[in-house]
Amino acid sequence: MRQPDEPPVEIDLSRPSAARVYDYFLGGAHNFEIDRQLAEQISRMTPNLADTMRAGRAFLRRAVRVLVDSGIDQFLDIGSGIPTVGNVHEVAQAVNPAARVVYVDIDPVAVAHSREILADNDRAVVLHGDLREPQRILDEAKATGLIDFGRPVGVLLAGVVHFIPDSDDPGGILATLRAATAPGSYLVISHSTYEDQPQEMLDAQRLSARTATEITLRSRAEITGFFGDFTLLDPGVVHMPLWRPDAPSDVDDHPERFGAFGGVGRNDHRG
Repeated sequence: MRQPDEPPVEIDLSRPSAARVYDYFLGGAHNFEIDRQLAEQISRMTPNLADTMRAGRAFLRRAVRVLVDSGIDQFLDIGSGIPTVGNVHEVAQAVNPAARVVYVDIDPVAVAHSREILADNDRAVVLHGDLREPQRILDEAKATGLIDFGRPVGVLLAGVVHFIPDSDDPGGILATLRAATAPGSYLVISHSTYEDQPQEMLDAQRLSARTATEITLRSRAEITGFFGDFTLLDPGVVHMPLWRPDAPSDVDDHPERFGAFGGVGRNDHRG
């Protein structure tokens, strides 16, 4: 994926973008010098952050492959960021070229870059939306013509629900999304946790309270609750590297160091 010669016209290059910083950490090409400078500063303060981001993306790729192998050919990816190298449409369409993806993100920078990236892909589109308005997301995703909620769909919530505080009722949001899916659909969640984490990680969490993107760390039990009555695929809700690794050597002695749980649930309701 090449470096864009010029940024989309909507992009303000006087400020770094969280989405482009994330893209940089993942090895993508849709970032600029101002983003790389901030990324290097972050790396000096929290050396493990880049590894955590890559572990999260690797979990998402493995989950998408499992869903494609299970027959899923349409995906709703909420909180997608920039669909950079190895993202959902690339993974899914490499196996099934007919797979369709609707990306949704709250960050207008991510949306603008995504539109540039996806301009030549008629089976992938990006919407500007807020997870706190799940029905609006569902309605707009359906309106694209790429998602048919009468058929099984993969709903992906990778690293996004932890941005929803308890006061915004994340349980209710997830219930709305689950209720919209047909039997045979899947729900993928990765979510930051305080369990098994060192004190310095918890201290960093408190610092996030000073930003506009505060993270709410939750327990394994709380995260498991977001799957409702969906059937959890083995091995359940686990530290991300432990969820169906490609090889045993991909899991080091401390999979908890990435600070997040991941899991996949299936809608086994009868139609």
